[in-house]
Formats: sequence, C-alpha cells, structure tokens
Amino acid sequence: MEKETVRIEGFSDAVFAIAITLLVLDLHAPDVTVVKNGAELLSYLKNEWTAYLAFTLSFFSIFIMWVNHHKIFKQIYSRNTAIMFSNGLILFLVTAVSYPTALLARFFEGEASNIAVAIYTGIFVLINISYNLLWFIASNNKKLLRPGITDLAIKKIRNNYLYGFPTYLIAFGISFQYPAAALAISMLLLIYWAVSSGKINMIEE
Repeated sequence: MEKETVRIEGFSDAVFAIAITLLVLDLHAPDVTVVKNGAELLSYLKNEWTAYLAFTLSFFSIFIMWVNHHKIFKQIYSRNTAIMFSNGLILFLVTAVSYPTALLARFFEGEASNIAVAIYTGIFVLINISYNLLWFIASNNKKLLRPGITDLAIKKIRNNYLYGFPTYLIAFGISFQYPAAALAISMLLLIYWAVSSGKINMIEE
C-alpha cells in the first residue's frame, strides 16, 4: 500500500521547525548601555531565569510533540479531508506556543503568574485534544492506517493520548491557585510524552 501522507508530513515538519525556532526570539541579550561589567551581566542573566525556563519547557514540548507526530503518521497511510484539517489544527496550536511562552517568561514571578501559567497550560490542553482528534479520525476508518495494524495497537495508541488529557486539565485547573505546581506538572508531562513515544515505536515493531 502506497503512503499518501508524505506531503502532509513534509509540510508539518516545516511548521514544527519554524515554531521551535520562534521560541528563541523571547531570549534577549542585555543592552550594553545598561550592563557595564561582568557582575552586572551575571546579575542580569540570573534575573532572566524565567525566560530560560520557559524557553526550555517550550522547546522540548514542541520537540516531543514533533516526535509523537512523526510516530502517529507512521501509522497513518492514507488521508482524507478530516485528517488534513485535524492535522492543521495541531499545527495552528503548535505555532501559537511561542506567545504563552513569552507571557510565562515575563509574568511568572509577578502577581499575574497564575494567569500566565493558565494560558500556558491551557494551550497544551488544546494540543492534547487535537492529537486525540487526529487519531480518532484516522482510527475510525482502518483503511486509512498502515496495513496489518491490529485493533489492539489502535486501542493502545488511543489510550496513550487519552491518559495525558486529565493531567493537562489538572495542571490547567490548579494554575490559578498554584502556578508553580502547575508548571511542575507540565515538566512531568514532558517526561511522560517522551516515554510514551517509545511505546508507539514498540507498537510499530
């Protein structure tokens, strides 16, 4: 069976690459008129720790999303309009990650930290929904999937994405009162998605 999703995957790879590159624009070097010696430079860099944290979290979030996107499209061999639009939703949300990242970097230490973290965790709730939607559409018609894939494998992939959803909701819900804890959950979810991508790889084999 010939794979029909090559153009979708190529376009998606380009969008992921652009999205992950945009994140670095939120890292700013100090002005030479403000920082005049090594001690002031170290102090400036120390005060920018939230920007570095936001950049690191978002970089690896998008990277792991790309890994999972690659894995899921190794299971999808054909495409229809619904798959193309659901994949477009994923790409739209991925490109939007840079904005909540900027908010998180600027407001995490202030009184607006709960809103900044809520927006940040909220977009990942939507991204998780979009991944679930893509797999639901693809797996609803087995003819769209790779030849020989079993019903058990389809169910395992579906559950893999569904399990992350309630955790994202918890992170979003507590972000209004406990933004640091919500951000910590987001970091743990990175580990979960990194590990779960390996499970999808096992399904391929």
